[in-house]
Amino acid sequence: MSIYEDQLETRLIHASSNVDVEQKTGAVNVPIYLSSTFHQESFDHFGPFDYSRSGNPTRQVLEKTIAELESGAKGLAFASGMAAISSAFMLLSAGDHVLVSKDVYGGTYRFVTEVLNKYRIDHTFVDTTDLSHLANTIKPNTKVIYIETPSNPCLNITDIEGVVKIAKANNCLTFLDNTFMTPLYQKPIKLGVDIVLHSATKFLSGHSDIIAGLAVTRNEELGERLAFIQNSFGSILGAQDSYLLIQGIKTLGPRLKQSSESAHKIAVYLNGHPLIEKVFYPGLSSHPGYSIHVNQSKSSGAVLSFEIANKVEAKAFVDQIRLPIFAVSLGAVETILSHPATMSHAALPKEERKKRGITDGLFRLSVGLEHVDDLIADLNQALHAAHHQISKVRITN
Repeated sequence: MSIYEDQLETRLIHASSNVDVEQKTGAVNVPIYLSSTFHQESFDHFGPFDYSRSGNPTRQVLEKTIAELESGAKGLAFASGMAAISSAFMLLSAGDHVLVSKDVYGGTYRFVTEVLNKYRIDHTFVDTTDLSHLANTIKPNTKVIYIETPSNPCLNITDIEGVVKIAKANNCLTFLDNTFMTPLYQKPIKLGVDIVLHSATKFLSGHSDIIAGLAVTRNEELGERLAFIQNSFGSILGAQDSYLLIQGIKTLGPRLKQSSESAHKIAVYLNGHPLIEKVFYPGLSSHPGYSIHVNQSKSSGAVLSFEIANKVEAKAFVDQIRLPIFAVSLGAVETILSHPATMSHAALPKEERKKRGITDGLFRLSVGLEHVDDLIADLNQALHAAHHQISKVRITN
């Protein structure tokens, strides 16, 4: 055990190289073990690895790394963020009930509403920012409270310690999607959460090149239960993608720092723009969850959402944008503009989107590493060009 307690930015780079590997070669990077099976030296005593679905040395380094970074007992690497989320939900049994943030990723909504119900696992979507309402919604068979904070896509903030207190009082587990903040900016397990989940495709990887999910459990017993589910379903991350994710994690510190600083500047700019109706970003003091977020997180992150004014047509705005790619996903070195109503939250029926404030004019912006002045200039020209275009149409008609 080291006598030093390094800052997390340092640990992001060195955590994977501090994990013991089978052979000490001095290599800076973790080896990629491209092996599906492993020879056993003894008939009576098998080695630590037998089949890569159950365990792979490269994946093991990644899993130990994320467990350390999240201050948890056990980490698990999955084939996607949804594989991690759905596997965690599979810890439930028929007859159980789960409370889920109403403002939740569309894939999670789809799994809860169309898969869990097939196994007689009931659910209620609830405003987790209202702790009193949350507490009153718990049923005798409620086993899990699932939260996103900041939530996707409206960046609502939930009081993590408040939810944990309610959960413990009612013998519930807490699951938290930490994709937006990452362990660099938010440490849910230190606040009492039982399982932290990530779409590691996003900021942890950072390069739009892999699909991956991670889970970290608060204690070893829960970790072993989740590992059994993972092995049973076979929803594991391959060795090559595990290696790429390890490399991505090493650069998370400077990437997310620059992106978050740029996101704050863009949020402030758009908040005063005449063609923007509303900006959703926890770094703005006007955000309803600002004080809670500042108390439980170290940064406001690199994702913001904004609603364009009705005098700007959404399609025209996208057609005019130049620098951000228009795509699903977030958390990459390139800025990504997405339209939740037709992309990340298309799985929600229109009436459900409306309840959650996901309008046809809502856009989510994941800020990358481009110069912030270039991004602001591009957003401004696209907004004005789209406004001019719709104005011309109205005058013609």
